[in-house]
Amino acid sequence: MAELRPPGPRGDGRDSPAAAAAAGAGPGPRDNAEPAEEVQREDAESDLSADSWSDYGSRDKPGTILSRTVPDGNVLFPDIFHTDHLLFYERFRAYQDYILADCKASEVKRFIAEYLEKVLEPSGWQAIWRTDVFEVLVAVVGVNFSALKAVVQLSEPFLCESQDSSFTQECMQELLELKEHQILLQELWVVYDESGEFDQTALAIEHIRFFYRCIWRTWDEEEEDEFDYFVRCVEPRLRLHYDILEHRVPSGLVVDYQNLLSQSEELYEKFLSVRNSISSNDSDSEAENVSMVEGLKLYDKVEHLKQKLKLIENPLLRYVFGYQKYGSLQAKGLRPTGARVIHVVPWTMTASLLHMLARDKLCPASSEDLEIQFHRDPLAAVNACYEGDKVIICPGHYFVDGVFSIADSIELEGYGLPDDVVIEKQGKGDNFFDCTGANIKISNLKLVQHDAVEGILNVHHGKTTLENCVLQCETTGITVRTSAELLMRNSDLYGAKGAGVEIYPGSVCTLLHNGIHHCKEGILVKNFLDEDYEVPKIAMINNMIHNNEGYGVVLVRPTIPSEMKDASAQETTANTQPTQAGDETACAEGSRREQPGCVTDELELYKRAETSEQTENNSEIANVLGATSAKKNHIHKKRLSELGFTEADDNLMSQEMFVSVEGNQFKWNGKGSFGIFFF
Repeated sequence: MAELRPPGPRGDGRDSPAAAAAAGAGPGPRDNAEPAEEVQREDAESDLSADSWSDYGSRDKPGTILSRTVPDGNVLFPDIFHTDHLLFYERFRAYQDYILADCKASEVKRFIAEYLEKVLEPSGWQAIWRTDVFEVLVAVVGVNFSALKAVVQLSEPFLCESQDSSFTQECMQELLELKEHQILLQELWVVYDESGEFDQTALAIEHIRFFYRCIWRTWDEEEEDEFDYFVRCVEPRLRLHYDILEHRVPSGLVVDYQNLLSQSEELYEKFLSVRNSISSNDSDSEAENVSMVEGLKLYDKVEHLKQKLKLIENPLLRYVFGYQKYGSLQAKGLRPTGARVIHVVPWTMTASLLHMLARDKLCPASSEDLEIQFHRDPLAAVNACYEGDKVIICPGHYFVDGVFSIADSIELEGYGLPDDVVIEKQGKGDNFFDCTGANIKISNLKLVQHDAVEGILNVHHGKTTLENCVLQCETTGITVRTSAELLMRNSDLYGAKGAGVEIYPGSVCTLLHNGIHHCKEGILVKNFLDEDYEVPKIAMINNMIHNNEGYGVVLVRPTIPSEMKDASAQETTANTQPTQAGDETACAEGSRREQPGCVTDELELYKRAETSEQTENNSEIANVLGATSAKKNHIHKKRLSELGFTEADDNLMSQEMFVSVEGNQFKWNGKGSFGIFFF
C-alpha cells in the first residue's frame, strides 16, 4: 500500500500543525483571551510541539503516536484510538489550515470530501459502528468520499452489542444491504493499530465527527455565501465549546444555549416541512396561502432564535445581553408561626461578645420577644431564614463552599467593621450571592470571591441594599438584572476582570459614595435601545471611580448607520481634548517658572481646573445616557407610527432614563472617564 503523507494546509506551505507550532507560525486563535489563559494555551501548545504531536500522524517515526482506549460494554471489542481529547489549537488548526480554509457555507461538504481523499486510507481497516441502539464491528472495504460514507462489511468473528437480542448477524446483514453497505464516517470509531498506518484516518474521522456534532447546524448551508464560513461560524462555536469545557461560561447560560439550539432545530425542521409542502403544490388555494403565512411565522421565529445563538457564541456579546437565572427560586414567606428570628453566626463566642450582642443587637426596641438561633456558618444561617429574619455575623474569617441564594426579604449584617467580618468563597462555582427577594439588605461585610464564572453579587429580582461593604471580585462585580433594583452606599469594590457594576435595561441602580477601582471597566450600562427593553433608572452621586483598565463608565449600544458621521466627529473632538489639556498644563508650567512667587494662586487654579474637569465628566455621562434614552424614545415613536398609531399614550412614551450623575470623581482610568462600545 502506498505511503500516505500528511497533506499541506490549504493556501499554506506548512507541513503540519505541529511544525507550524514549533515555527511559531499560524493563526493566533486566542488573541483576545485573558493573559493567564494565553499562558495556559501557549503551555499546551509547547507541550504539543515537544511531544512531536501532529493531527495527521508522523511518518518519520515507526509506530503510532496516538493512545488507545477500551470500549465500554460487555462485548470484548478490540481497543479503539483515543481521539476525543484533542486540544483547542489542534482542532482550530485542522479546520482552518487543512479542512475548511476560506470555504463558503455551501462548499463545506466538498472541502471535507477533498480533505478526506488526501488523508483517509480507502480500505484495509476495522472500526466499531456505533448508533443509539447497537454497536457492531465492521471492516472498511472502500470510501464514498463525496457522500462522506464508508463502504463496510461485517467483520469475522461477528461482534455486536445491542439493547435487545434481536440484532443477530442475519439482521445486521439485512440492515447493511438496505443501506447499500454505506454508513456515515462519523459513526465509525477506528480500531487501534500500533503500526501508525491508520493514525491519520482515526484523526480525520474524529475531526469530521466533532464538526457535525458540535459545529455544523442544519441551516448553515442556507446562510449567505459572502462570508468566510470558518470565521463566521466555526471559530466562535469552537471557542464556545472549549469555554464551556473549561468552565468559563455560567452553567445557566450553557443551559440556555442548549435549549435555544434544540428549539431552533425543532422549528427549522417544521419550517422545512411547510416549505416543502408549498413547493410540491402548484395550486393557488386558500390552504396554500395559510401554509405560506405559517411558513413566514416559523422563519421569523427561527431567525430570532439564530440571532440569540450568535450572541451567546460571540465572546464579546455573550454577557452583554445575559440571561435570567433563578427566576423559579421560590421564597419561603413568613414562618408558619408568624414569628421572626435573629440568626447569630459566631466565629468564637465569648461572654463579653455575647454581652455586647445582647446590648447592641439582640434586644429590640419593640416589645416583641424574638427567637434567637445560633449557626456555625453564614450559609447555614441564610438557608434557615424566612421572610423578615435577620442574620448577624460576628467578627471572623468564614470560608463558604456554596452559593447564597436569597429569595426572602432578610437582613445580613456583620457585627463590626467590614475587614473584621470576612466571607470568602471556597471551591469553584458560578456565583457567590444571588438575590431575588423583594427587600434584601447586606451591610458591614467583606466578600471575597475565587474561581468564579459569574459576578460576586447578582440582583435578579426585587431590591437589594448594599451598605458599608467591601467586595473583592474575581470575574465581574455586581450585576443588576432587568426589573431588579440595587442601592449601593459607602462600599468599596475592586478586582473585577469585567465591569465593577453591570446595569441591565429596565433596572434601577443607585450608587452613593462608593469606590469602584482596579476593574476591567468601572460601570457598564448595557444596551437598552432594543424595543423589548425598558429604559434603566440610574443615579450616581459622589462615587470615586479610579484605576480601572478601561473606562470609568461605558455604555454598550448598537451602531446606527445615521449616527456614524456624528460618532466620527465626536471622536475627533475627543482626540483633541487631551492636546488642549496638555497645552493648558504647559502654559501653567511656563507661568510657574516665570512667577515663582504665585505658587498658592496656581495651586488654587489647578484645583479649580480639576473640579471643572470632574463636573464636565459627570455632565457628559448624564447627557449621553439621556440622549440615548431620547433616541430609544424616537425609535419607539417611529415604530408605533409605522404600525398606524399616530397618538401614543403619554405613560408609554415617557420612558426617559432617570439620570442623576453628580459629584463623581474619575481618576487614572486607562481609557478615560466615559466611553461607548458599539456593536
